[in-house]
Amino acid sequence: MSPPVAPPGWSRWLVPPAALSVHLSIGQTYAWSVFKPPLESALHLSGTQSALPFQLAIVMLGLSAAFGGTLVERNGPRWAMTVALVCFSTGFLISALGAQTQQYWLIVLGYGFVGGIGLGIGYISPVSTLIKWFPDRPGMATGIAIMGFGGGALIASPWSAQMLQSFGSDHSGIALAFLVHGLSYAVFMSLGVLLVRVPRSEDLAGTAAGPRAFEGVQVSARSAVRTPQFWCLWIVLCTNVTAGIGILEKAAPMITDFFADTSTPVSASAAAGFVALLSAANMAGRIGWSSASDLIGRKNVYRVYLGAGAIMYLLIASSGDSSKPLFILCALVILSFYGGGFATIPAYLKDLFGAYQVGAIHGRLLTAWSTAGVLGPLIVNWIADHQKEAGKHGSSLYGLSFMIMIGLLVIGFAANELVRPVHPRHHVPAPKEAADGRREQPA
Repeated sequence: MSPPVAPPGWSRWLVPPAALSVHLSIGQTYAWSVFKPPLESALHLSGTQSALPFQLAIVMLGLSAAFGGTLVERNGPRWAMTVALVCFSTGFLISALGAQTQQYWLIVLGYGFVGGIGLGIGYISPVSTLIKWFPDRPGMATGIAIMGFGGGALIASPWSAQMLQSFGSDHSGIALAFLVHGLSYAVFMSLGVLLVRVPRSEDLAGTAAGPRAFEGVQVSARSAVRTPQFWCLWIVLCTNVTAGIGILEKAAPMITDFFADTSTPVSASAAAGFVALLSAANMAGRIGWSSASDLIGRKNVYRVYLGAGAIMYLLIASSGDSSKPLFILCALVILSFYGGGFATIPAYLKDLFGAYQVGAIHGRLLTAWSTAGVLGPLIVNWIADHQKEAGKHGSSLYGLSFMIMIGLLVIGFAANELVRPVHPRHHVPAPKEAADGRREQPA
């Protein structure tokens, strides 16, 4: 499937909605917790077992983005969005079969493995194209799309809950909800497949998109992973995501535990509201902070994410359960940094390595997300469990894990400070860039 080239007069502002249709769909993964209690009840699962599809999906997201990034660059955004549509929707259909037949391994296979591949390919599918269309504002452009991934759960959570209420929360009701998800997301994602276009070489030269998309440094994906800059950014992303997901994954029980010993404990409904606030902060950070990076620079905005993030954790740890507003405010700021880090990293990669194969480089970097997706929850849950076994309770369950998060953010801050321009020996020669640009012109 050859990349569809924009006809003369095509508005670049049609590309972000195409990207959003995919990211809003695959962002459903953050709403997986809605299905956990019904699955545990209907299929007699433990909490650990019911989390397995989500965990596998996040691992497959990073792996498929890493290994599929070069294919996405080679075949273009329409091919990538089509693969994402097929895998993500098929994952739900397989899960529906698993729920109906009460074969949980099919749900793990469908949602976790097959759907996870759709997550990874879909996540990186629009990144390179958006950067080429918006070389003047790459942070804003990628922030718009990646905002959809953070906001997908705001749509999927109430929608899924309503379906389970209407269809029932037994295995047949869960199966029907999965079926509706699979078919609905296939239709919605197809809008992105039909709408997406790559810019013509004239657009790349600046007639429609401002500065040249391929001017300056250009580095191939193969060369990028051999540079210290790539691995510094890998550490930066991994530490920032670990710090955010450590709160996000355990948000409701964390705020309940934190203030359990106070005169104003947190109710279950209030804890659910806290989770919704975190989702909103996550989404807002993706567009807000990434747009700010176009003004103050990528390195500076990551100084904010990592440095201020460490301060937020320190404030929570030092204040304990003495101030509920302070806890909520700091958590919201940390989650805005979490979302902003995801949205800003493609533009940071473009600044360092150019637009030539930025999608493939981004895919390889997302292995940091897979690592953080395991590391963050492991740190918070393992330490909380051991502190509880030691007889501790309340905010003391999380003090040690928060100090570890501060240490990780300091490491990330140091890695960001070590980022320097890429050595010229890794640059792609100018004639190769021109050849790539000519191949994108219509036949």
